[in-house]
Parts: sequence; structure tokens; C-alpha cells
Amino acid sequence: MSEASGASPRRWWLVALPLVIFLALLALLFFRLGAGDPSKLPSALIGKPAPTLVLPPLEGLLREGAPVPGLDPAAFAGNVTVVNVWASWCAPCREEHPYLEKIAADARVRLVGINYKDGAENARRFLGRYGNPFAAVGVDPGGRAAIEWGVYGVPETFIVGRDGRIAFKQIGPIDAERTFQAFMAEVEKALAR
Repeated sequence: MSEASGASPRRWWLVALPLVIFLALLALLFFRLGAGDPSKLPSALIGKPAPTLVLPPLEGLLREGAPVPGLDPAAFAGNVTVVNVWASWCAPCREEHPYLEKIAADARVRLVGINYKDGAENARRFLGRYGNPFAAVGVDPGGRAAIEWGVYGVPETFIVGRDGRIAFKQIGPIDAERTFQAFMAEVEKALAR
């Protein structure tokens, strides 16, 4: 009996060890996920050429009576372009829309949109309700362009410099004056280059 009682604490540790390791890993994961701002995630595309994927226009979308063109990366050359990835089903996209209107009002930049995994009618209805700040809107029904752009989720907004290279990436919405001012500071940097 004494031999069995001496082995019991050792067996207990062998049984408890996986649980202790699991709890330690869970605590590490919890604290690391809570650390930092996810909108500050670095992008491997910063400084690299913008994707060259040409996207068709949003069918039936008009601006001042004329059809709004699709996304053609050739138009990036020589301009500072803001590329916004959005969808009508995206609640944060609604919150950021007034700030996109402010960006579009700046004649020094060109604002274009990538409509992500959305129906044409829903996208047109969204822009009809909130306004169309985009000079061009390309559709990405399958998400291929989003993969090329390294999109984590909508909305995301990129600044493409005059040289056609991605200068900045905003993950998440531009939904507060502080975020808008920080974004516009990045636009100013791109314009100064």
C-alpha cells in the first residue's frame, strides 16, 4: 500500500502536466492577442508596387450621369491615389463613409473603391444612400483582388504614391477625427514625395 501511495503524486504530475502547459499557452495567447492595436499591423506590401489587377466597373453605377469606371492600376501613375476596400454589408464601412467624402473633397488625391464580395444592386443602393465619393469603383466578387492587396477584412484603405507603390495601409475604418487626421498626415507624406 505504501508503494502505491508513493507513486500516486508522481502520476498526478504526469496527468496535470499537459493541463498546466495548455493553461500557460492559453494565457500567453490571451495576453499577446490583447496587446497592441490591430490597425497597426505591418503590411508586407508597403513600398511595393500596387497590384496590377484590373477590376470591372460596378454595373449601373453613374456619377453626374456618366458611368463610373472600374479600377485600372495604370491610372495610379503620377497621382496619389487612395484605395478603399468596402462592402454594403460592412457596418464599419457606413461609419467611415463621411470621412471618405472628406478625402474625396481633396482635389490633390484620387479616391477609388474596391467593392468586396458584394451584390451590384446592394452596392449601388449603399452608394445611393450614403453618396458616392469614388472616382472609380472596381468589383471583386470572388475576393481575388483583396488577396492581391493583402486585405485582412473590410474596410481597409491604402495610399498609393505617384510612383505606383503602396505608401500606407489603414486596417479597419477611418471612423474618428483622430484616425482621419492620422490618415491625412500619411496622405500629406505621399503628396510630398
